[in-house]
Amino acid sequence: MKLSDYPLLVACLAALLLLSGCDEPEQWSAGDLRGYNHTLEGINWFEVNDQGPGIIGGNSCCIGLPNKWRPGLKAHVVWEVDPNPHEKIARRKSGYGFENEAYARHAANYRRYSRTVDIPNYGDEKCGLTVHFLPCHQIKVTASCYAIQHPSHPIKEPFQQKEPAVCPQPDAERAQAEEKYEPKRKQG
Repeated sequence: MKLSDYPLLVACLAALLLLSGCDEPEQWSAGDLRGYNHTLEGINWFEVNDQGPGIIGGNSCCIGLPNKWRPGLKAHVVWEVDPNPHEKIARRKSGYGFENEAYARHAANYRRYSRTVDIPNYGDEKCGLTVHFLPCHQIKVTASCYAIQHPSHPIKEPFQQKEPAVCPQPDAERAQAEEKYEPKRKQG
């Protein structure tokens, strides 16, 4: 080997050492996205980190989560609320579905909310992501593999909760969280 070949050899060895010190890219996998409504309002749809829509009381595919939990992992949840889900809406006289004007009046009351919350440490075992919708437009999330009825499920709030007279957050923050908009889903 000639003396002129040594700088090339040293550069190659240095590059090899640098590459061996690099972390592997974060591995992700998909799981079910589900939601539970603990309120008296209707949840029309929701999404998490631009993935979804999720289904209330059932599973939908899919939500991507890192295989290994890390601090700072967040869930940005956006959802649409029907404040009067049991309202009688006039039906069409012929065909099926709601009368357009009646449905438009009802849908004008829909509201969209968003919250960003930490995803709790799920260790080595995760089973998708479950979003719990709570009074005052609050949410909790879990990646627990336990069914909601299991004693080890981490979120234990009761269902069918009424909205309290005063929510724990300041009115300004709540007003900021609410966005008026045109409904995403249209009946027609």
